[in-house]
Amino acid sequence: MTTRRSFIQQSSLLALAATLPFSASKRYKMGYSAITWNGKDEQAIIDIADLGFKGIQLRANAYPVYKDNPAVLKEKIDAAKLNLVMFSSGNVEIDPAKEAATIDQHVNHAKFVKALGGTSIQLTNSLRKKGELPTEAQLIRLAEVMNEIGKRTKEIGIQTTYHNHMNQFGETPEEVDMLVKHMNPSYARLLLDVAHYFQGGGNPAEAVLKYKDVIHSFHIKDVESPIKGQESNPTAYKFVELGQGKVNLEEVFKNMEKIKFSGWAIVELDSVPDKSRTPKECGQISKTFLSAKVGYTF
Repeated sequence: MTTRRSFIQQSSLLALAATLPFSASKRYKMGYSAITWNGKDEQAIIDIADLGFKGIQLRANAYPVYKDNPAVLKEKIDAAKLNLVMFSSGNVEIDPAKEAATIDQHVNHAKFVKALGGTSIQLTNSLRKKGELPTEAQLIRLAEVMNEIGKRTKEIGIQTTYHNHMNQFGETPEEVDMLVKHMNPSYARLLLDVAHYFQGGGNPAEAVLKYKDVIHSFHIKDVESPIKGQESNPTAYKFVELGQGKVNLEEVFKNMEKIKFSGWAIVELDSVPDKSRTPKECGQISKTFLSAKVGYTF
């Protein structure tokens, strides 16, 4: 039975909720990519955990260092109370003569990720040639090879994801759309990088809604475009801390809430944009944005 007091309390809570930032429900989880530390993964693990993020993305550079003894790296991740939420597995080849080797590469990475307690790998490509657009056949071929990789990694218990990227097949929204249409979501899902999608000419907030059924995770990222002082070159860009660039991240997060996204959103910054800062200081800038503008509680 609802009493007057409980009714007033509930009404007060609802009124308070209405004033909070839109994503305070925190369906999704926030991770951070180690790429900013430029290979210094042990320091990245310490700093990312200290910032309050609960997940980390590592890169393929960790594989040759720890592949023979992944337990050493797993112990460091576990000690920091982090989850390995994504692993950058590298490029995919579409030349039939290279197919077996490219599949083996990513399957080996998937086994490594499994040993680390991770769940997912990320695929990119280096197929784009300057001044040339990929053909429909090339995009379909890439999707088919990624499907085969995903089929093999699924047997291990690792999800394969495709990461849209500038200067690769999948630079433009039209290319992303062609790839997604030919990806089998049972095997390969989309890691939507919102800054690459923006720079490629798309609206990332709209992409959240469009691809809601195939999105696995996000790279939460910002981009300065054009670069300050280089306005005469409108194609020049650089990735910056969250809130320092052109991506409408608040709209992205609103749409993530709209689709009830509950996976990992991974903050990524390729390198330190202002060399006077450390990777951790860059992370703090992005964390402050997430707290103040998105309402995410760490």
